[in-house]
Amino acid sequence: MSQTTLFALSLFPYLGFLWFISRVTQMPRLALYGFYGTLVFVAVTIPAGIYSKVHYGEFLANVDWLHGSAEAFLTLSNILVVLGFRQAVIQRKANPPSPAHQAEL
Repeated sequence: MSQTTLFALSLFPYLGFLWFISRVTQMPRLALYGFYGTLVFVAVTIPAGIYSKVHYGEFLANVDWLHGSAEAFLTLSNILVVLGFRQAVIQRKANPPSPAHQAEL
């Protein structure tokens, strides 16, 4: 199986993951946006990889300015995930759940 095929197939489990976590009410919205931002990273990386191959005759990883620009989207996504979960932890510490609610968890 080629890398390209494996990459394309890996999108389906990730889309399933996004579908499930978007239905979890306790999922921090900012973190959810970060997980969706990973799709933006993929959407940017694919054309950037094609451009680097056609224009420079190199893999994306070998064209620093283009690779770094694409990776910036992944970095932004990761920052949103971390900030979203950080915000949820801070809110949970400020407003701990009641003992009855903890039994449900």
